[in-house]
Amino acid sequence: MSSQEPHTQVKYSEVSPFQISDGFSRSTRMEPVKTIRIFMAAFAANLSAFAVGTCLGWTSPVGPKLKAVNPTDSPLDHPITTEDDAWISSILALGALVAPFIAGPLADKIGRKWVLLSSSIFFVVAYVFMMLASEVWMLLVGRLIQGFGVGFVMTVQPMYVGEIATDAVRGATGSLMQLFIVSGILYVYAVGAYVSYMTLQWCCIVIPIIFDVIFYFMPESPYYYAGKGQKSDALNALQFLRGQSPDIVQDEMAIIQGEVEESMANKGSVMDIVKNPGTRKALIISAGLIMFQQLSGINVVLFNSQSIFESADTGLDSAIASIIVGGVQVGSSALTPIIADRLGRKVILLISAFGMCVGLAALGAFFYVQQVVGDASNVTWLPVPALVLFNIVYCIGFGPLPWAVLGEMFPANVKSIASSIVASTCWILGFVVTRWYPALDALGSYYAFWLFAIFCIVAFFFTLFVVMETKGLSLQEIQDRLNGKKPN
Repeated sequence: MSSQEPHTQVKYSEVSPFQISDGFSRSTRMEPVKTIRIFMAAFAANLSAFAVGTCLGWTSPVGPKLKAVNPTDSPLDHPITTEDDAWISSILALGALVAPFIAGPLADKIGRKWVLLSSSIFFVVAYVFMMLASEVWMLLVGRLIQGFGVGFVMTVQPMYVGEIATDAVRGATGSLMQLFIVSGILYVYAVGAYVSYMTLQWCCIVIPIIFDVIFYFMPESPYYYAGKGQKSDALNALQFLRGQSPDIVQDEMAIIQGEVEESMANKGSVMDIVKNPGTRKALIISAGLIMFQQLSGINVVLFNSQSIFESADTGLDSAIASIIVGGVQVGSSALTPIIADRLGRKVILLISAFGMCVGLAALGAFFYVQQVVGDASNVTWLPVPALVLFNIVYCIGFGPLPWAVLGEMFPANVKSIASSIVASTCWILGFVVTRWYPALDALGSYYAFWLFAIFCIVAFFFTLFVVMETKGLSLQEIQDRLNGKKPN
């Protein structure tokens, strides 16, 4: 950022929606907020997460079409190879890895709203590439562009939703992202199995267009306006979101302005994270949870769900089985906001790690019987409940909670840097796992799923001995515990 720019400029993510300057909730200082407007804006913003879900689930119904020996519903005139399949599945993660380093600073320059709106350009261009594809390299370019869109959304959408919400509803609005992503996955599973390749691209391309039309009418984040010194715009945005009188909005605006100024005055660096024992421990916890999230093999399941069921040959239509799994994901994700603050993060993560291990071990056992013993007729029922169990416990635990823990672990002055490090860990491992899964699967599917199960066992003990419980703790109390300070 240029030194000539105004000093009121606030950098990407340095204004934390979680930071409260005086320790009290903003929502407790105001007249009742019309939360319907907050949820309306959050819903509109999360349509972009629905578009992300279509990208993540895209390979599941499309993969079998591309692999067909005599392709009749494929843009290519030949079936793809195992190597092609690995790259088509994994290259999205590379785009998502690069995008945050562009989207973050851009969100500070042009606003959270306009960056989210611009993410649709990537999705639309990507699906156009998919329609025009006649060679594998065109599919790869399309998937890479999809990855840029995914990275844009997952960088800026949580920022926007966190900044428009009051403390009282931030947990609920923040949980919508996971719900909309898995809803997008279910949508592409359900539609993709029963329409042609070309029709599926049209069904997907319409989602970001609908998002742009609806989200265009939503306000910009008041935090962005405050960082730009545009106080009147910030007041207007708050008045729309809160549905309150101008004098009450003015009170909240003063608190937001204080948060902006405090964040700007205490900028941190990577060395600040490494040097401080508390932030160092927070990085280990956050990066560790994200690492095990990816090593559970979730992207393998999402990207290859239909192919996995076809390989299992359970007698149940593979498309139906994938839709069942997608439906389970949606239902499970809806449970997270209800139980997260009742059971606590650590307990749910332990249950999640254990349940994922059981589901993956059972799936590996099925493939062992099928591929080594040779007669799996007595256990053809096993793959569907195994993957249903895996998806239920993933969607209530290791899916959303590592990101929630990340939001709680770091002080505002290093939150953006820490988030970038953890997000990079996520997408690097996401690429590695999906890129080399086919090679491991070629040795025997049971090897891959048992390896994922072993990682879940390690995740269980990591959570048990390293992760701290944050339920019921203020952000300052979390920092005190990370730094070894005893409560007064």
